[in-house]
Amino acid sequence: MWTPSSSSTGEEFEFEVVTVNAKGKITQRRQHKATQQTEWINGVSLERVYIPGGSFQMGSTIRDWEKPPHQVTIKPFYLGKYPVTQAQWQAVMGNNPSRFKGEKRPVEKVYWKDAVEFCQKLSALTGETYRLPSEAEWEYACRAGTTTPFYFGETITSDLVNYDRNRQKTTEVGQFPPNAFGLYDMHGNVREWCADTFHDSYQGAPTDGSVWEKGGEGRVLRGGSWGLSADYCRSAYRYWLVPVVRFGGVGFRVVWVARL
Repeated sequence: MWTPSSSSTGEEFEFEVVTVNAKGKITQRRQHKATQQTEWINGVSLERVYIPGGSFQMGSTIRDWEKPPHQVTIKPFYLGKYPVTQAQWQAVMGNNPSRFKGEKRPVEKVYWKDAVEFCQKLSALTGETYRLPSEAEWEYACRAGTTTPFYFGETITSDLVNYDRNRQKTTEVGQFPPNAFGLYDMHGNVREWCADTFHDSYQGAPTDGSVWEKGGEGRVLRGGSWGLSADYCRSAYRYWLVPVVRFGGVGFRVVWVARL
């Protein structure tokens, strides 16, 4: 039997944001603040970070399926500070499908439908509403006001991101510098499910940050993973998988639908 959950009121936290040059050398360090709330489920915490609303240029000109770059306006929302961890998954689902075990590692080998079920069960347990992010919300949150390929700048290194098999497995969440919104592991570690179906371009895409459900195929993945090269980890890079097939290195993070 599940015990009732509880959540904290908003609390401010501080963190350091870094910027790198084209060679990956850190050229700037800045102190930032953000607001988070914490949900507790059976003694396991789930932190959600406040993402302020705004407009941004979604997409890029690098790949056909990232075109055309287009303006999108996002309403404020709360997003998981980290990808869902194995401890969080275990507390809600009662199992652990991950290959690389560790309570603080991201859960992986997750079907899209499993991720949706997690959100539904978490909502039922907490009396709150949780869901997967839309693809636009995900990219907006990842960029955190940047227009470069990565929120660090023009490139990434193994000191900043778990990618390109540099560590041969997933790492515990929160080990690398966050972006300016206070979100960790948006590049690398695990690819993350979004709610949208995949379309081979942005022609006809919503401009209000909503889920693009009509048409398309499979479900969108973002963020790259521990085993993929830097190109797959870019803020704008899009990929898709069949939602009923389980792949390694695939996880997700959740949106809390707050009464803003």
